[in-house]
Amino acid sequence: MNIRLRVFGLLPFCAALTACNGPGVSPGAMTEAPGEEVVERGPNNGRLLSDGDFVVELAIFEAGVPPEFRAWVTDAGRLLDPQDVDLSVTLTRLGNQIDEHRFRPQDDFLRGTDVVYEPHSFVVDIEASHDGRAHRWSYESFEGRTRIGPEMAQAFGIETAEAGPAVIAETLRLYGRIVPTADRVRAVSARFDGAIQSVAVSLGERVRQGQTLATIESNESLQSYAIAAPIAGVVTERAANAGEQTNARRLFTIVDTSTVWADLAVFPGDRPRVSVGAMVTVTPATGGPQVEGAISDITVLADANQAVTARVELDNSGGALVPGTYVTASVQVAEHAVPIAVKRNGLQSFRDFTVVYAQVGDEYEVRMLDLGRQSGEWAEVLGGLQPGTRYVTENSYVLKADIEKSGASHDH
Repeated sequence: MNIRLRVFGLLPFCAALTACNGPGVSPGAMTEAPGEEVVERGPNNGRLLSDGDFVVELAIFEAGVPPEFRAWVTDAGRLLDPQDVDLSVTLTRLGNQIDEHRFRPQDDFLRGTDVVYEPHSFVVDIEASHDGRAHRWSYESFEGRTRIGPEMAQAFGIETAEAGPAVIAETLRLYGRIVPTADRVRAVSARFDGAIQSVAVSLGERVRQGQTLATIESNESLQSYAIAAPIAGVVTERAANAGEQTNARRLFTIVDTSTVWADLAVFPGDRPRVSVGAMVTVTPATGGPQVEGAISDITVLADANQAVTARVELDNSGGALVPGTYVTASVQVAEHAVPIAVKRNGLQSFRDFTVVYAQVGDEYEVRMLDLGRQSGEWAEVLGGLQPGTRYVTENSYVLKADIEKSGASHDH
């Protein structure tokens, strides 16, 4: 006699297959809603599958071992010797992927020989044979799965890509500050000493190259001449007032901040990894847009804190980088070609896992990831996702919210 059981809807897997509160068995809570099947539990908190007096209790066990099936078989209430029972479980996953699970006797139960890898989301087909009779069951057990049509996916801005190779940059974080470039700072004094007749600029004023800064009457010729700005920039020092003598002193300092340096401290432990030409992304400590540049030189003498200085020339035409302010920098120290990576924008949390959502047609389902290196937009995938899998890269939170709303998940 064959009995075929179906669980319709997105029923949490543990509620469909195992229970929470048994030792070593995948947790879950039995739920009952209109149109849903009530799952009967056995003494080991597994799901009871009955065919007359013949009963299989099937559970996922994962205490100290990777998840595996375990089964206890009874006939008319009598526990059968597991050596007298042949049992197989077939899991049909999203995309019609088939997993065959075989069993071997151990103590008073049958132990699965294969790992039930995540996600625990599949159609379950069971076949048991004993004393010349075959018994079969089938049911659905889905988690972390939802269906969204193409029009709705487009409306939500869901975008996908295929998981595949990528180059991941390894970076090092450094700290420093913005300073003016040495060749863009000018100290201005009078060519011929004399009396300052007039001053044409104020402290902090932006001047253009050739603009008059002050007028001087020479002590020797008694002729007046103008002091002009040697570069365009900002007046950062003014030590000149009308009626004073120049006395061979510095009268003005002009700084051009359209280009600046980021002086970064590199401590001894990081020195071998940092080289001239390495690309750097600089972020102002006070906020603002990031700026990119390359290390132009590294000093050969250490400061009192034992750090050498790596210098990066940066375009500051927008004026966002103010000399004297602190910055953090991300320095590229290596590149790693990896066989499979995903975009970090697509990563979400699911139970205790970091996941992406794989797409098969109109259905989306979690893929639990084992991640390696991460940098920039990429995260290396060490396990949990096959190359070529199409996954969600943008607005994956929509799927997470839909799955959580439907209850298509369970807690381990």
